[in-house]
Amino acid sequence: MYFDVAMPITLSAVTFVSLFLNEKIETRLKSVFEGRELTLRDTIMLVITMGFVISLIVFIPQFAIMIVFLFSYSMLLFMFGYVFSNERWYVAILPPIVFVILYLFYSGTSIWFPYLLNLYGIIFAILITLYLGNLFRWKTTMIFVGLLTVMDVILVLFTGTMVSAARHVSGLKLPVLISVPTVPSIVTELGQHIYMSLGLGDFFFAGLIGIQSFKRYGKRFAIISLLAMSFSFFIFETILLTYNLMAFPGTLMIICGWLPLAIFKKWKH
Repeated sequence: MYFDVAMPITLSAVTFVSLFLNEKIETRLKSVFEGRELTLRDTIMLVITMGFVISLIVFIPQFAIMIVFLFSYSMLLFMFGYVFSNERWYVAILPPIVFVILYLFYSGTSIWFPYLLNLYGIIFAILITLYLGNLFRWKTTMIFVGLLTVMDVILVLFTGTMVSAARHVSGLKLPVLISVPTVPSIVTELGQHIYMSLGLGDFFFAGLIGIQSFKRYGKRFAIISLLAMSFSFFIFETILLTYNLMAFPGTLMIICGWLPLAIFKKWKH
């Protein structure tokens, strides 16, 4: 039997940081968004749009994908830099400039992968969670995670679209996922160390559940939820490694740890 503790720990650490930071800066972020929240229609359209984009991404030239991602990440860095530098644009513009320069000059080197790629992957996973996490309410969160899990299952297990899209983008070495070597180390027959990868969307998925669980039921339940999701991910990942399965929906691996807790909490109340 093969197992790995590195990725479950990484998932747990990133989501815990997102939860902690959200507690500290939630008020400031809400003032930026002026209290705006996603409606039920917005939530459904968001999931549909995500599925549509993923389905089409294999037909989009890689150069265009690179430009879109670099622009989106740069805007995310600028926005947070602008908000937390007291709206000084000349300070906020520095992080995106550094990111783009590092990507253009070092993306083909060993410095970028795994070090800078994972560093920026973690940063963007946290920023995306903080940015979108405050646009949801409990009801829209439940609808979003339910629909997203169903879509993920379909695109991974039935159509294979998610896997094809990931392969299409992977060559660009953009920080769209976090990759860590297995612990304990697992080596292939060719002597190569196996890396486990998880998309930023899955980190956001777990982080969103953690933030909304905190708002709904308090910090204790949120912490238990994050630990349960990481443990569930560990169990599924062990099955994947042991039986050499190629891919499995990350959202399903995560939500199976939280759903029993949420049902029990709802029933208890």
